[in-house]
Amino acid sequence: MEFKVKFWGVRGTFPCAYASHLTYGGNTSCVEVTAGDRTLILDAGTGLRGLGKRFLRDKVRNATLLLSHAHWDHINGFPFFEPGYWPEFNLDIFARDLSGCSCIGEVLTTCMEKPLFPVPLTTMRAKMAFQNLQAGDQLDLGPGLVVKTGELNHPGGAVGYRIEYGGKAFCYVTDTEHVAGRLDEKILRLIDGADVVLYDTTYTEEEYATRVGWGHSTWNEGVKLVREAGAKRLCLFHHDPDHDDNAMAAIERDARRAFPGAFAAREGAVLDMLNLPVDAAVAAE
Repeated sequence: MEFKVKFWGVRGTFPCAYASHLTYGGNTSCVEVTAGDRTLILDAGTGLRGLGKRFLRDKVRNATLLLSHAHWDHINGFPFFEPGYWPEFNLDIFARDLSGCSCIGEVLTTCMEKPLFPVPLTTMRAKMAFQNLQAGDQLDLGPGLVVKTGELNHPGGAVGYRIEYGGKAFCYVTDTEHVAGRLDEKILRLIDGADVVLYDTTYTEEEYATRVGWGHSTWNEGVKLVREAGAKRLCLFHHDPDHDDNAMAAIERDARRAFPGAFAAREGAVLDMLNLPVDAAVAAE
């Protein structure tokens, strides 16, 4: 039995190929979850390219992609996902019902059409199945593997995921904005008692004050949520492009002072959900 989480992309909004961002990572949102013999992918940001190369190396032939939403930074790795061009690869893609589109396949098709991209989606020879979901749906993806979903507060809408396996729970809650003075009840239900809660901590409190309505949150709100929900660890995620390694180290220190179970997601780090150490920082290595 295996339940592991690997971070391939932890940055929000825009990829950062700068030396000043190497410690935490510059690729946009992409997280791999291995649960038993199933492989799940959370979002398809630029981190998906590296994950695809690992799939080819290890001859991984099946995966399920769970998209939080279809904004650019969460899908811009998709055209560069090499297994997508491999006829032997099978990919199930789940996304919320998108207004004005029949399914996520229509969105990805449009993104890869001229004049936006030179290679059309039809060039990808993998067997792909595009499936709509509604926030609140539950997916049973294999023996003992359950994925629960919840509505997030983001322009155009977004979905959070709770992955349960082996008696443990990992929650993926990115691209959501809090309402000052009121905890989000939908998120509280989704993360109740979870072992690890990945949460959108794009802004500091000072930055958020000038960006209300942009669809993102703070580590301070994340701490409030995990405390109220009785969750064990808070994973800071969707790092702002303006937060270099020094800024991220300071943010992580402040979050850990407020909640010892807090740590910042780092590109390349692996969480062994079935053998999590007490120290959250060690868990992220």
